[in-house]
Amino acid sequence: MTFNLEKALRHLGIRTLSPMQEASRKAFLDDRDIILLSPTGSGKTLAFLLPLCEKLTGKQQSTGEDYAQAVVLAPSRELAIQIQDVVKKMDCGLKAFALYGGRPTMDEHHRIREMHPNILIATPGRINDHLKKGNFSTSQIEILVIDEFDKSLELGFQEEMAEVISQLPSVRQRILLSATDAASIPEFAGISRTIRLDYLKENDNLNTRLKIQSVSSPAKDKLQTLYNLLCALGESKIIIFVGYRESAERVSGFLLAKGFTCDTYHGGMEQENRERALYKFRGGSCPILVATDLAARGLDITDLDYVIHYHLPASYEAFTHRNGRTARWKAEGGAFVLLGPEEKVPDYMEAKEEFCMPPLLGKPFRPKWASIYIGKGKKDKISKYDVVGFLSKKGGLNKDDLGTVDVSDHFSFATVRREKLKQLLQQVKGERIKGVKTIIEEAR
Repeated sequence: MTFNLEKALRHLGIRTLSPMQEASRKAFLDDRDIILLSPTGSGKTLAFLLPLCEKLTGKQQSTGEDYAQAVVLAPSRELAIQIQDVVKKMDCGLKAFALYGGRPTMDEHHRIREMHPNILIATPGRINDHLKKGNFSTSQIEILVIDEFDKSLELGFQEEMAEVISQLPSVRQRILLSATDAASIPEFAGISRTIRLDYLKENDNLNTRLKIQSVSSPAKDKLQTLYNLLCALGESKIIIFVGYRESAERVSGFLLAKGFTCDTYHGGMEQENRERALYKFRGGSCPILVATDLAARGLDITDLDYVIHYHLPASYEAFTHRNGRTARWKAEGGAFVLLGPEEKVPDYMEAKEEFCMPPLLGKPFRPKWASIYIGKGKKDKISKYDVVGFLSKKGGLNKDDLGTVDVSDHFSFATVRREKLKQLLQQVKGERIKGVKTIIEEAR
C-alpha cells in the first residue's frame, strides 16, 4: 500500500497544505534533523504526521515488514491521544498506538504485541516504563519526533527525555516542534545537520486574528468580574485558565451556583472524568471549561471563541500556549486578561486594550445541546455506527437531533439536542445495544 496524500487530506477534510506544512514535508524527506517553529493552531501536527506516514509507508512497502519505526513524544496524554486519532483518520495503512499513564502498563504491552504498531506515540514517563521492561523492540525505530519540545526544557522533564532518547540507539532523524523558540537545544536531543524552519513570524498574522483585552476587577477576588464578563460574552465557547487545581474547582463551583453550565479540567481528575469534561465541551453541551495549564497544550478545539486568563500566566510561553487554543488556523478569537487592583499587565503582553463592560448584561444561558453517557465501548464491540443506529432507531432521533459521537474503549458519549433529551432517555430505558445491556444517562 502506497501513501496517497490526496486521499489522506480528503479523510481529514483538508484541501491543501499550508506553506509551512509544504516546507516541513520537503525537509522531512531530506533525512536531516528538523527544528520546526510555528504558532499554535497553525497545523504543526499535520506538518510532521503527513511526511512521517509518507516515509514509513514507503519503507513498509519495500521491506514488507510490520514493526515500530517511529516514536512521537508528547508532553500530555491528551496530545498523544489526539495525534493517534489523526493517524487513524488519515487511513494510510499504518498503525499508531498511544502510550500514556492512567491505565495499566501491562494492558498496553498486550496491545502492542497484538497490534504491532508502526508509530508509537507516548508521554516520556510511560514510554520509559515500557523501555525499561523491554516491552517492544527499538532496533527498527529510526525516526524520533518531539512535539512541544519547549516543554522538554522545563525542570523535571529533561531527565525523563534524556533517558528515553538514550534507549533509542537506532534513531537517524529527529524532528523537534514548538510554538515558542528556545535559546538552545539540550545536548541529549542529539540534534545535528539541522534544517531550521522558523514560521513564528506568522504570529504577526495571528495578532490580526486574536484580539487581546484586559479587564479590571475592583476586588482582589475576581469572581464577580468574571461573572459579568461571561454574561457580556453571551453564548460563546470559552476556556477560563486558572493557576491551581483548587482554583479550578472553586471558580467552577461559583459559576455553577450562578447558573452557568461549566466543568473543570485539571491533572487531579481521573482520566475518564477529564475525557467526559472535554467531550461535553467540544460537543457544545458544556460551553465553559475552567482549566489549569494542562489544557494549554495539544487540545484541538476548532470553534473556541474566547480564552480568559483568570490568573496571570507564569511566562510568555504559557501565555502563548493558552491563547493558542483560540484563533486556530484562519479563525478569529479573543483573549481576556483579568487584573485585580494590585495586578499589572505583564511586560510581555505590552499595552493591551481595556475591555469596556456594557451597561446592560445578559444572563447565564442554557446550551442547546446535551451529552449522554453510554457505559459500553470498543472493548464491548460497540462502534460509532452502532451508537448512531441505536439512538436513531430506539431513541427516535433524526439526523439534525444528533451531534458528535465518540466511542472509547470502555464507554461512549453522544451529543443530542437538549429538547430531545428527556424523551430519548425514556425511550431507550431498558433497551440493549447489539444485545448488550448498558447504562444510558445524561453525562454530568
